Amino acid sequence: MSLVLHVDGAAWRAHQDSVVAGDPGIVPVAKGNGYGFGLARLAGEVTRLGLGCLAVGTAEEVALVRGSADEHEVRGSADEHDVRAGDAEHPGFEGDVVVLTPWRPGDAVAEAALADPGVITTLSRLEDVAAVAKARPGARVILEVLTSMRRYGMRPDEFEAAVAAAEGLEIVGWTIHLPMIGQHLGEATDLATAALSAYTAPLWVSHLSAADLDRLRQTFHVEVRHRVGTELWLGAHDALHYRASVQDVHDVAPSERVGYWQRRAGRRHHRLAIVSGGTANGVAMQARRLRPTPGRSRTPWQRRHGGGPDGLSPTRPADTSSSSPSLRTCRRACCGCPARCGSATSSR
Repeated sequence: MSLVLHVDGAAWRAHQDSVVAGDPGIVPVAKGNGYGFGLARLAGEVTRLGLGCLAVGTAEEVALVRGSADEHEVRGSADEHDVRAGDAEHPGFEGDVVVLTPWRPGDAVAEAALADPGVITTLSRLEDVAAVAKARPGARVILEVLTSMRRYGMRPDEFEAAVAAAEGLEIVGWTIHLPMIGQHLGEATDLATAALSAYTAPLWVSHLSAADLDRLRQTFHVEVRHRVGTELWLGAHDALHYRASVQDVHDVAPSERVGYWQRRAGRRHHRLAIVSGGTANGVAMQARRLRPTPGRSRTPWQRRHGGGPDGLSPTRPADTSSSSPSLRTCRRACCGCPARCGSATSSR
């Protein structure tokens, strides 16, 4: 038996309904492998929720959420997709699709998407705004501002030039992608003020609390769209449950080193259960640190190797081990959880 993620479909969907009901203007995000559920499945859920807009990570993913390409066969060129129609279980999404990764010249799929009236392209550099305006007049675009993330975006002193360069394009809004930690309402307010002084359009934001979103909406008289991924798809912790087979059990002496990184076991005698599944399934994915911190690494290590706290009842090979994913684990695995290998099951 492989590592299997069991989903309580009713509880999972009830959580989605609750998140959407409490967040007007929400834009669901479905990128990568669809947070472990698959892009086609999430596209179907967005359709079920009755929402008219969905955000994806790359231009290649547009065909996947539309149900016009095989999720396992996307290789980076529009001509290489294995085209298929959406099936009854996961119908293709028919609303607007926002591509979060900014457009860059030379990307054939992203350039083709500019001609699709249902696709909204992100532009994050002045030269790209000018290039798209020249090549595809009438294309729908969203202008990205540079935040403290320091990833993509234009500086406030470039906003007016960007709007001028976008003549002939349909500017759908300004996108403000904020860090996941810290308080950033002030930053969002300052950037929004500068952006709206250059051009009045909706604000598309991420990683703000409900209270901060309310304050932003009260401050500016434009629509505020909130992009949400992790909380929407992985927030129903009680609805997600892992099951795996115990492959082997070893006695481990006090302080004996084990595993790839040779971390020490506890001070008492242990039994170490080896269970199916691990980083190959996207569970507890973690970049190597030069100086691993045992306390911070304990949970991922336990999930990879099956080690538990002192006093863990011995387990036998071929038994089934079960656990519910913690939010910490989900965040580490949000682009590669167990469903990546096609082993997810759902109670409908």
